Amino acid sequence: MGFPGTWMTESESMVYRVVPKCACSTIGQIMYFSDHGAFFDGDIHDATAGLHKWAREDSQPAIRANVKTRSAYAFTCVRNPYSRILSSFFDKICGIQRNGKRYRGNLVPLLIQKYGIEVGGPDGQEAFDQIRSFRRFLLFARDTIRWRRPMEPDIHWSAMSGHISTFIVNGGRYDKIFWTESFNDGMAEVLGATDTPQPVDLATIPRFNESEGHGPKRLHPVEDYFDDLSMHLMKEIYWRDFQLFKYDFGNPANKMPIGEIDLDEVHAKLGD
Repeated sequence: MGFPGTWMTESESMVYRVVPKCACSTIGQIMYFSDHGAFFDGDIHDATAGLHKWAREDSQPAIRANVKTRSAYAFTCVRNPYSRILSSFFDKICGIQRNGKRYRGNLVPLLIQKYGIEVGGPDGQEAFDQIRSFRRFLLFARDTIRWRRPMEPDIHWSAMSGHISTFIVNGGRYDKIFWTESFNDGMAEVLGATDTPQPVDLATIPRFNESEGHGPKRLHPVEDYFDDLSMHLMKEIYWRDFQLFKYDFGNPANKMPIGEIDLDEVHAKLGD
């Protein structure tokens, strides 16, 4: 039994299943702060102490025991699939990563060669047709998810329901799933249900957008990137995300959810 992508405070007050591109940097820093009264100095994804992570072998027994007994408040956070995939494109494909290199080495050259995309030159700052390149990237994302070629799907664009299901399938149960689009309300509910060693004032917490500035600025409204074919591809790969997390598939311009998340439905459909 494993819980990949799961973080837990050292005080075991809360357990969080990370979903990439869904405010995970901010959530991780809040968890760290709630134990230590200070933020981690750097990208929370790089922290090797102060926060239990499944990727740390020494953290696994504590996480496994806690999830099995369901003694900590367990939660995760989701985001509109349209804006999430766009964020992945501008950050991971067009952007230079914090190590000064392109994401995943030869990934961008492969995309340029096989799918004809542009990324704004060597530093991602040159002008290029963002809409055309994004639509070609979306075709690539579909190919990786549907046929696992020309490579395995990446965590930043694989479906949220896939990330979230591993926690359920291996015996966990979520107490809360909230939306990035109403982050303060959702995080306040999590904090209100947990007893943290250090008080957290959400109003004063900065947003830790670690991907900001990696790539070119998005020049157009979200809906301009999605034509009929793009929406067909989105339905093919993210339909379950739209249904379970109550986002508006028919209107890419509407980033807000159109219903309430039904936790029983999520556990029933993702626990197979």
